Amino acid sequence: MLEQIRQKLQENNCDVFITNNRVNRRYLTKFTGSAGLVWISATDNILITDFRYTEQAQQQSPDWQIIQQEPTLIETMQRLVDQHQVKRIAYESDHVTVDQLTQWQEKLPVEFVPTKNWVLQLRMIKTEDEIAKIAKAASIADQALAELLPRIKPGMKEKELAFELEFTMRRLGAEGVSFDPIVGSGPQGALPHAVPGDREFQYGDFIVLDFGCVYEGYCSDMTRTLLMGQPTEKHLEIYNLVLEAQLKALAAVKPGVTGKQVDQIARDIIAGAGYGECFGHGLGHGVGLEIHEDPRLSQFGEDILVPGMIVTVEPGVYLPGWGGVRIEDLVVVTENGCRILTATPKDLYIIE
Repeated sequence: MLEQIRQKLQENNCDVFITNNRVNRRYLTKFTGSAGLVWISATDNILITDFRYTEQAQQQSPDWQIIQQEPTLIETMQRLVDQHQVKRIAYESDHVTVDQLTQWQEKLPVEFVPTKNWVLQLRMIKTEDEIAKIAKAASIADQALAELLPRIKPGMKEKELAFELEFTMRRLGAEGVSFDPIVGSGPQGALPHAVPGDREFQYGDFIVLDFGCVYEGYCSDMTRTLLMGQPTEKHLEIYNLVLEAQLKALAAVKPGVTGKQVDQIARDIIAGAGYGECFGHGLGHGVGLEIHEDPRLSQFGEDILVPGMIVTVEPGVYLPGWGGVRIEDLVVVTENGCRILTATPKDLYIIE
């Protein structure tokens, strides 16, 4: 990955690339501390951090030169600029604040060149190690739901189930949750990002569960929709429609297609059944060190899928005042299609 960054430096006539973005810093160096700046030149890869993290950085980033900032980060950068006769520094314009850039420009006699997505483009394609960690996170989420399904009963509150999901995933080995679990029952299921509340599950409710966990820094994401009590024709109509859209979109995930093309397959199915206005979000997104990454499976997703990308496929139909259905799997793009990392069955799970 350093070779690609150095190629970008050469193409843009820059001497150094820097990032202080927490996620990009971890991706490049494996360092998990909360403070530090990455400095990459044609010959050096340096991680600057403070006294609290110097030893940790040496342990986690053995292939990097670790410099302890003395006394401040900007003064340490100034010494490096002077030492290496740096003239142009590439920085991430979507992460650096205006105030921070102003300070750098006032203190450092260099030209700052704005860049975007140099690291994000690398992060889109996962290594085998990254895929294994995401698969493990997905497996933990699957196990947690399997444990909890028999315990979901009428009268249970949304926030109780959200808490149990988080606790169970942590007990099974997760570092934490990828995001606050979404639990939406009955009419609340029509909110794609419903916040679990005090509503109690009732017969006739669809219950939308969207959750994931973090394993060794990497996220998982899945959604299943359950039904409390026997289904009506409307329950089956909506559920089977979303399932059809999801299965056909999954079949379309393969190298060479764009996120927009995959999104359109699911969108056409839902719109063809008369529910197009009830599917208002994108079909999916990349997952990695962050829960939402590129590429995007959406009406605006122009990135071409290649092997190693990991994305969600999650169509939904949401009917205000009644409820909603979303079904989501996490998949890795392979040479010939995709491999589904989410193992929980997608048959409609009925709670008696």
